[in-house]
Amino acid sequence: MVRTDIEDLVNRIKSQSQPHDRYTSFDYCYNYFKNTNNPNNDIEKSCLTLGFYLASWGMLRGSSFLLQKSAKYFESTIHFIASLDKSVWEIDVDCYSRSNILIIQEVYQEIKSRIIMNDNADLTLITKILLGVFGFIPAFDNYFCEFFRTISDGKCGFRRVNEKSLLLIQKFYESNQATIDRLSSQTYTTDFITGQKTSIKYPKAKIIDMYGFIAGQKPTLK
Repeated sequence: MVRTDIEDLVNRIKSQSQPHDRYTSFDYCYNYFKNTNNPNNDIEKSCLTLGFYLASWGMLRGSSFLLQKSAKYFESTIHFIASLDKSVWEIDVDCYSRSNILIIQEVYQEIKSRIIMNDNADLTLITKILLGVFGFIPAFDNYFCEFFRTISDGKCGFRRVNEKSLLLIQKFYESNQATIDRLSSQTYTTDFITGQKTSIKYPKAKIIDMYGFIAGQKPTLK
């Protein structure tokens, strides 16, 4: 799983992450939920922050059922996020212990139960929420899953958030730890008000998300 192009591909996204760029919607969402002790205190802002991040990241386009919903649809999800201990924001790919994997799966299922209805697809949408709010898991979109499916040599289909898929992501991290750690330590979120960099670093899972998203678009994945 060792890759030599991680820095190059991640830097492609970083070059498109100015304050007004769509990729920076992650920064504003992640900053908000990481720094807000109780998002219930301003439920409207919390719903709008999550909703615009999802819209910016393509989750309200085409035939998405969310097109038929207002920002208030996320209210139950915000209540659940507010109920979680802040230690959840400390989980990252380097500490995918059995207990932390269980927490990720439980959070996934709880948010899925509040968002998904009528058998709508959940994998990409819910993992994008988990990435934007907690930063502890990459988004399992088509590009990311296709790439990781390929480099895992058929060991995982990456069609579910389960122990197998998360441990393979952790294995990828461990195979490229020095590069991913360096990029994480050098990449800071952007502040919404000032447009300047904050002291909040991109999680390692976010670096892997960026790489998988771009690598999955390459004509030859291997």
